[in-house]
Amino acid sequence: MSRFKVSKFRHTEARPSRREAWISDIRAGTTASCGNHIKSSCHLIAFNSDRPGVLGIVPLESQGEDKRQVTYLGCHSDLVTDLDFSPFDDFLLATGSADRTVKLWRLPASGQALPSVPGLVLGPEPVQVEVLHFHPTADGVLASAAGMAVKVWDVAKHQALTELAAHGDLVQAAVWSRDGALLGTICKDKQLRIFDPRTKPGASQSTEAHKNGKDGRLAWTGIQEHLVSTGFNQMREHEVKVWDTRHFSSALASLTLDTSPGSLMLLLDPDSGLLILAGKGESRLSCYEVLPQQPALSPVTQCLLESVLRGAALVPRRALAIMNCEVLRVLQLSNTAIVPVSYHVPRKAVEFHEDLFPDTAGCVPASDPHAWWAGSNQQEGFSSPLSSLASPSTPSSLGPSLSSTSGIGTSPSQRSLQSLLGPSSKFRHAQGTVLHRDSHITNLKGLNLTTPGESDGFCANRLRVAVPLLSSGGQVAVLELQKPGRLPDTALPTLQNGAAVTDLAWDPFDPYRLAVGGEDARIRLWRVPPEGLQEVLTTPEAVLTGHTEKIYSLRFHPLAADLLASSSYDLTIRIWDLQARAEQLRLQGHRDQIFSLAWSPSGQHLATVCKDGYLRVYEPRGGPEPLQEGPGPEGARGARVVWVCDGQCLLVSGFDSRSERQLLLYPAEALAGGPLAVLGLDVAPSTLLPSYDPDTSLVLLTGKGDTRVFLYELLPEAPFFLECNSFTSTDPHKGFILLPKTECDVREVEFARCLRLRQTSLEPVAFRLPRVRKEFFQDDVFPDTTVSWEPVLSAKAWLGGANGQPRLISLQPPGMSPVSQAPREAPARRVPSSAIYLEEKSDQQKKEELLNAMVAKLGNREDPLPQDSFEGVDEDEWAKYLAQIIVMGVQVVGRAFARALRQEFAASRAAADARGRAGHQSAAASNLSGLSLQEAQQILNVSKLSPEEIQKNYEHLFKVNDKSVGGSFYLQSKVVRAWERLQEELRIQAQEDREKEQMPKT
Repeated sequence: MSRFKVSKFRHTEARPSRREAWISDIRAGTTASCGNHIKSSCHLIAFNSDRPGVLGIVPLESQGEDKRQVTYLGCHSDLVTDLDFSPFDDFLLATGSADRTVKLWRLPASGQALPSVPGLVLGPEPVQVEVLHFHPTADGVLASAAGMAVKVWDVAKHQALTELAAHGDLVQAAVWSRDGALLGTICKDKQLRIFDPRTKPGASQSTEAHKNGKDGRLAWTGIQEHLVSTGFNQMREHEVKVWDTRHFSSALASLTLDTSPGSLMLLLDPDSGLLILAGKGESRLSCYEVLPQQPALSPVTQCLLESVLRGAALVPRRALAIMNCEVLRVLQLSNTAIVPVSYHVPRKAVEFHEDLFPDTAGCVPASDPHAWWAGSNQQEGFSSPLSSLASPSTPSSLGPSLSSTSGIGTSPSQRSLQSLLGPSSKFRHAQGTVLHRDSHITNLKGLNLTTPGESDGFCANRLRVAVPLLSSGGQVAVLELQKPGRLPDTALPTLQNGAAVTDLAWDPFDPYRLAVGGEDARIRLWRVPPEGLQEVLTTPEAVLTGHTEKIYSLRFHPLAADLLASSSYDLTIRIWDLQARAEQLRLQGHRDQIFSLAWSPSGQHLATVCKDGYLRVYEPRGGPEPLQEGPGPEGARGARVVWVCDGQCLLVSGFDSRSERQLLLYPAEALAGGPLAVLGLDVAPSTLLPSYDPDTSLVLLTGKGDTRVFLYELLPEAPFFLECNSFTSTDPHKGFILLPKTECDVREVEFARCLRLRQTSLEPVAFRLPRVRKEFFQDDVFPDTTVSWEPVLSAKAWLGGANGQPRLISLQPPGMSPVSQAPREAPARRVPSSAIYLEEKSDQQKKEELLNAMVAKLGNREDPLPQDSFEGVDEDEWAKYLAQIIVMGVQVVGRAFARALRQEFAASRAAADARGRAGHQSAAASNLSGLSLQEAQQILNVSKLSPEEIQKNYEHLFKVNDKSVGGSFYLQSKVVRAWERLQEELRIQAQEDREKEQMPKT
C-alpha cells in the first residue's frame, strides 16, 4: 500500500480582506491581451486603468491611517498589454503596449510625482508587444514577445542579445526557469517549447501542450525541470498540466476543469508549490498544490469573491506577513477596487515555521547581462535580508534590500539603472508650490482664452502683468503685481488696441513699455504710467506698420535696447528699430506658418521653427536667407523653439506624426544632421510652452489647458534630459510664465518664480529645492545671474555690427555665507527632556522595540552612506529613513530571520532576568526608564560604558531621527531614553567607585 505524505497546506484558509483594506475608487480596465492586467512588487502595485495607455500606481501597504492614493501613469499611446516589476528593484517597471514598444519606468518611492517619460524605450516591434518577463538572476535582462517573435534584451545597451526562432503563431507566454538558464514559451499553435537562448535560437524541445491553442499560460515550479501550463482541450474545457522537461512526450499530471469561456490566469508560487487558478470574468479563486514527486495537482481551497475578476497577481513572498503564517496573497483586480486575498495556514502565531517558509529568492542579482550571456548560471542569494546587516554602512551590504526599499541607494540593480539612465539632476527633488492666497490676484473677469497658439496668452515683468481681454477692440488689462488681492467688480482700465490681440511682450529694458501685435498686421507700443494704469488708454506711443498679414510673435532683443523682432502670416520676420520706429531688417525663406522665433543669448542669431517642417537659424545682419536649416518636428500642430545650454543647443517642443508631444534637442551649429535627442512626453492637444532658466539649465514646460508642468535639466551631451519633479495642479491653467530671477526668494532656495493664469485668478508658483542647511547661501544652485534689465548695446550699435556681453551679479543675500564654505560639523543639539518625546506605545510599537538593536547598528557615521553619491542633499538627509526601513524588515523570510527573532526574544528575557540580579540602584534605574542596561547599549550601539562614545552616538542618532527632518518622535524618544539610562548607569558606577575608594583597606 503506497503512503502519500500529508500536505502541510491541507488546512489553508483563504481570507478576503476587510473593506477597509481594499484599494477602492480605482478606474480599472482590461484589454484583450495575454497579460494579467496587474502586477505587484514588495512596495507598489501597477494595474491597467480604463484609459488606453495609462496605468494606475498605488502603494502595496498603507502608511499609518492614511488612505492609499492612486496615481496614474501615462506610459503609452495605445493599450498596455503586459507589465512586470524587476525582481531586484521594487520601483523599476517594464511595460509593453499595442503601440509596439517596450518602456522601462523608474517609479518614485513615495510622495513624488510619477515620471513623465520612460527611462528607456525598446523597439518598435513589427506588431504589438504581448509578453514581458524580467530575468530571475541576471540584472538588466528582459524577455519580450511580440507576435511570433521572442527577444532577449540587454536593456543597459538598448539592444537584443538574441531573437529566438520564429514560432508558428502568436506567442502567449514566455517565462524564465528559476535559475534563468532556460526560457519556456507557449504558443497559439498549441506547442510548448523550451529554449536555451545562449546556445542556439531554436527550441531544444517542444511538445503539444493542449489540443486547443486558445489562451495558453505557462509557469515554472520550484523544481528546475517542471512546468505548469493551462489551456483548453478539444471539448473547450479548461485544463492544467504538469510537465517534466526530461520526459517531454507526455504530461506528468493533468486536471480538467470547467468550460467557462474566459481565459484562465495562472499564478504559481515556486517556493510553496501553491497554484492559483483565476478565470477572467469569474468570481472565485481556486488553490491547488503542485505535488511533483507523486506527481499530482492536489486541491487546497476555494475562495468566493464579491465581484468578478478582471485581473490577478501574487504579492512577492518577501512582503507576506510570515509571522501570521500567511503563505500566499493574491490581489484581485475588479472594476472599482483591488481586493487582497490572504491564504493562511492555521498555526500558532508569533512563531516562525520553517517548513512553511523555506529560504526564498533574494533581491540581489547573481550576475549582469554580460556575465549571464557568457554562460554564468550563478543563482541569486537565498539568505534573509537581515543577514546583510553585519556591516550596514557598506554599499554592498546595505544596498540590495534597503536601497530598493527607499528608492535610493547603490544596490547592484540601482547601479545598473544609473548606468542605464545616466546621471541624475540635483534638482530632481524640486518642489513647486502655489504661494499664499494673499499674493494672488483674484476676481479676473472676461479673459481672452483664445489667443493664438503662437502666443503665451499673457506676459509679465517684475512689476506688472498684461492680460488680453475678450471684449471687442483688442483690450489689454494691466495688473500690478505689488497690489495683489481681489479686483473690483467694475470694469478695469485697459489699453484699447482697436484690433484683436495676437501676441504681447514687455520691453526687458523699459518696464513701462508694452508691445502688442494685432490681427490688423500692426504692432502698437504702449507706455504704462509708473503708478499703473489708472484710465483707459486709446492712443499708443507708436504704431509699427509694414507686415501685410496678422502678427504671429513678438520678441525683444536680449542685449540691445529698442530692437524688436516680429513674425507674421506674410511669412516674413522683420526687425524694428523702436527709436526710429522703422523696419531695419527683413528675413525670409519660410514656406508656411512660422510657429515660433527666438533670439540667441548673444543676440547674434535668430532661430525659427515653421509649419513646413524645418528649423532655421538666421544671422540677421548677414543676410535675409537662413544660415542653416534642419528637419523639425514631424507633426504640424504647433511648435516652440528656445536656445539652451549657453547657446550651444536649440530645444524644440512639438508633435510627432502620431500627435504625441515631444522635445527635440539640436546642436545649434549643425541643424542639418537632425536632433541630438528626442524625448516623447504625452498625448495632449496643446503645444508645450517652454520657459528656460539659463542659470540652472532647467526648462519648465506646460500647455494651455494642462494641469502639469514638466521640469527637466538640459545637457549638451548624453543623456541630454534629466527629469525632475513636476508640478501638478487640480485645475487646468490658461497660461504659465517664468518671472525674472531677481523675484526668487534665495533664502528659501527658490530657484524659479512663475505666474499661473487661471480662469479667474493669477497666482504665483515658487519652485524650491529642499536643503537642510538653508542658513547658508546655496551657491551651487545660484550662480551669478545676468543683469537682464540693463541693455549692453543700443539698436544703432547692434545694427552697425557691434556685439557685447551682459553684466553679471551675485544673488547672495547680505549676511549669508556660501554653503561651499560652510563647516562640515553640524552644531551640537541641546539635549531636551525625554518627557516631551514619550508617547503611549501601541502593540505594534512594542513589537518594533525588539528590533531596536538593528536600528542602532545603522547609526555608524564613520562610513559613507548611500546618499553621499547624490548631489544637492545633505549627508544625513536620507539616514533618518534607515530605522523605519529596518522596522519594516519584520516581514521577511528565511531561517536567518527565525534565528534573529529568537535571539531578540531571548535577549529581552535575559534583560528581564538581569533586572532581578542587578544591584538595587541599577535595577531601580532600569524600572524607572523602562529599559535594561543591555537594551540601552544596543540602541546606542555601544559595547562599553564610554561617556565619549555614548555622547557621540546619541547626538548622531538624535539628529537623523529629528521630526523637523522627517524623522519619528517614537524612534527619537527611544534614543533619548537609552541615553538617559546610560547616563544614570555612569552616575551609579561613579558612585560605586567613590564608595570603594572610601572603604578602609584591610
